[in-house]
Amino acid sequence: METGLREETLMRYYHNPRCSKSREGLKLLQAHGVEPEVIQYLKTPPGTDELASLMERLDIHDPRGMMRRKEKLYKELALDDPGLDRETLLQAIAEHPRLLERPIGVSDRGAVIGRPPERLLELLA
Repeated sequence: METGLREETLMRYYHNPRCSKSREGLKLLQAHGVEPEVIQYLKTPPGTDELASLMERLDIHDPRGMMRRKEKLYKELALDDPGLDRETLLQAIAEHPRLLERPIGVSDRGAVIGRPPERLLELLA
């Protein structure tokens, strides 16, 4: 099966197996012949440096762009406060990884938030 993905391409997949969209995205990649390195970020939370790198790969300038803003915890921690700086927001995600939007696919071609899951196919083109 032609995947459009070069052999040397390695993909990382930030995954929450309890999330239907995350499971759907993983199945979609596998159906296209891709077996990504799966990072269960709730078990192995990314640190602030890794999150900053993800932001850069996603071309996001505000950490809120990769946060689950409808998550109850987001409101409880008052993360919508416009006075919060980038480092504070990244630290909040590192300490509370369920705030991280999911799924996220990363390859040498870039990174995307897989919402909808079909967006992950952009990494294969």
